[in-house]
This record gives sequence, structure tokens and C-alpha cells, in this order.
Amino acid sequence: MPLSPARPGSDERLARMVRVPTVATKGDKPFDRFVALLAAEYPLVHSRLTLETVTDRGLLYHWKGESDERPVVLMAHYDVVPAVPDGWIDDPFSGAIRDGAVWGRGTLDDKGPLLVVIEAVENLLADGFVPAQDVYLSFGGNEETYGDAAVAIAGLFRERGIAPWLVLDEGGAVVDAPLSFVPVASAMVGVGEKGIVTARLTVAGTGGHASAPPASSTAGRLARALRRLEKNPFPARMPRPFRQMIRAFEPHVSARYRVPLIVLRTLRGPAARILAARGGEPAALMHTTIAVTMLAGGSAANVLPSSLSAVLNIRVAQGESTESVVATLRRAIRDESVQIEVLEDSAPSPLSATDNEQFGLIRAAVDATYPGAITAPYVMMAATDSRHFHRFAPAVYRFSPLAMSAEQRASIHGANEFVTIDSLERGERFFQTLLRSL
Repeated sequence: MPLSPARPGSDERLARMVRVPTVATKGDKPFDRFVALLAAEYPLVHSRLTLETVTDRGLLYHWKGESDERPVVLMAHYDVVPAVPDGWIDDPFSGAIRDGAVWGRGTLDDKGPLLVVIEAVENLLADGFVPAQDVYLSFGGNEETYGDAAVAIAGLFRERGIAPWLVLDEGGAVVDAPLSFVPVASAMVGVGEKGIVTARLTVAGTGGHASAPPASSTAGRLARALRRLEKNPFPARMPRPFRQMIRAFEPHVSARYRVPLIVLRTLRGPAARILAARGGEPAALMHTTIAVTMLAGGSAANVLPSSLSAVLNIRVAQGESTESVVATLRRAIRDESVQIEVLEDSAPSPLSATDNEQFGLIRAAVDATYPGAITAPYVMMAATDSRHFHRFAPAVYRFSPLAMSAEQRASIHGANEFVTIDSLERGERFFQTLLRSL
């Protein structure tokens, strides 16, 4: 059956979404405005699907299919991170449309991906389509602040005994060079995600006047601890999805690139250590990473601080746990006066399969909308709302069907975020194809 034609003006609808500044610090009014905007822009979704508001920020739509045996959950979030105008060409919440793209905070993360989901459903409803399986749209409004909307929605599924057959959330994208030496367009599908540990290191001292500093200061001890952690004490291991990704690339590259790929895949240990030593994304794929994100302490320029602290954002690789992370930190720091406090933790997700029907449907939808692109698995370094489903759902994937250049990926949580209009049209076709293929 042919796809329903896309409604004109999806770029304008996304621009209107961007103009609603759904940042947590803005209060509730923007979020209420956004929910009202969805109802106005997508009348069929709101008249024919059942909408349940879960907590004050969760929207759960139920599209009744011909069967309820293999329910599908399509996820996105409508909150965004803050943005200040400095460094932006346009105001970050202007929703400017120019150069074949929509510009502004959230166009990629995650209002653009949300739009292509709900556009697809609206167009299919207009065509009289009924899905073969129950479909749920799960939209959260506090993903960026690790809020409870997605937690509560996942909890409802468990309470009601509904085990999603497929969960698809934001994540990888269609990129032109997934690795610097693999110049092949690839749809990167996250089959798992790293865990998160937020830890605080604290060093206490006696304080006093800065004119007579001690031989060992609180600042010196904290700096020494951070310096030791900067070398990253976590072992480098090549995860199974990385090897699967390499295998997916091999048939599609020239001999010049095929040999390095085979070496990477077969010499896993040395290759993992080499990639980890490069830093950045290659290192993050190979092991648990540590980033110092906050420093606090001190009260005056001439007073020794009685306490100094540093907050660590730790992305936990598969095979590690909160307990093993803390133990590794302790061994690396080698200073009992440095206190380690876990503020938040979330375990790494299980890995979803790549040889099942669900992954095959994603691959087929990619083939239909991005001809020539390879569908390849990987482990996400960031966290998504889907992590609340992966404990009881058998197949959880993370993929935004939008083309993203390196420049665009760098703009997520940065300046000058934008999505191309062509990419929005392809993303909408991706979800139509996926839903028609159930």
C-alpha cells in the first residue's frame, strides 16, 4: 500500500513547536502551551487516539490496532535544554526557516523526532489506516532533567501487564561517516545505552587564613584526585554491538578501508586500547568515561576553603555496575581523605538483538527512506527515556530517522541547532513505512 502523502507545512509546525520554550526553568506555562499546540496541530490524533496524561509532563496516546498481542511504543520528549542567544545566528527559540532547514533549540533534540512520529500517525489516520498491532506514543516532558514522566509511563505498562514488543526512542541518526575511516552513509541504531553514575568527590580541611597555607591543601588533594582520574582507570573493552557495526560496514567499503575494519574486529583487545587512547567518541565507545562537570568550594579570596568538591558525570559501560565504578574510583584516587558520594545512578541497559523481526523492520524502513544507507547497531553514550522500558521489554532501540551531519550533531545542546526539511520528510516516511509493515 502506498504511503499517505505528507501534509504541507511540517516545517512550519516544527517552527511553532520550537517557539514554545519548554525548558524546565521556564515553569509550567510553556509546557501547557506545547500540549495545547499538539492538540491544535494534530486533530485526528487527538480525536481518534486515547490520550492519558501521566504525571504533569507525560503524554501517553493509545492507537488501538487489530491486535493487542504485540504492542509498539514510539517515544520522544518535548522538553529542551536551556539556550542563550550568544553564539546563535538566530534567536534559539525563533524557529527560523531558511536555507532548507528549521533552526532552533529542540529541532534535533527532540522536537524534530517527535514531529515526524506524530506527523506519520496523523497522515495514516487521514488515510483510514488501522495498524496491525496496538501502537502507543509516549512523549515525556522532563527527559533532560531525568524526570519522572517516562518512569511513570513505563510503570503503567508494568502494572497493566503490557510488555511492549518493540520500543523505539530517540538515539542514533543517519550519518555520512560513522567512523572517520568509514565514509559510508549509515543509520546508527542504538541497541543499548551506557549507564550513568553522578558522584561527588569531597575533600575537607581546617580552613584558615590564606597567608599561611598548609603543606597539603584541600585544593591540592582534590586536584591530585582529579588528575589521577583523568587518566581513566577503567579498562577498554570492545562491546559486541561495535563488532556487529564493523561487520555491517565491511561489505560496503573499498579494500582500502576493509582491512582496517577486519583488524579492528579481530584484534579486539589491542584495537579497544588504541581507540580508547584517542579520546572523544572512539574512547567513549570502548570504556566507562569520567567527566568533571561541577566544582564548588571557597568563600573568599583570602580564606582557605574548609571543604572543596567536584561532581563527576560517569557514563558506565556494559559489564560495570555502580559498585564496581566506586571501587575503581577509590583504587585510582588512592587517598582515603577524598570522600566519594553517589548522587544518582542508573545501570547500563541490556543489549537488544539485531537478528530479530523488530530490528529487521527498522532496517527495512531505513532502506525505504534512505536508500543506500547501511543500518548498523551501536551502544549509545547518552541516556534516553527508553531506559525505563528495557528491564521488561525484549526489544528496545534508539534511533531518530533524521540525517545529521557532524556539524548538526555538535549543535545538540550547543548553538545553531537545525534540521533539514528534507530530513523531516524522510523521517515521517520512515514511521509510515514502519507502522504499515507491522
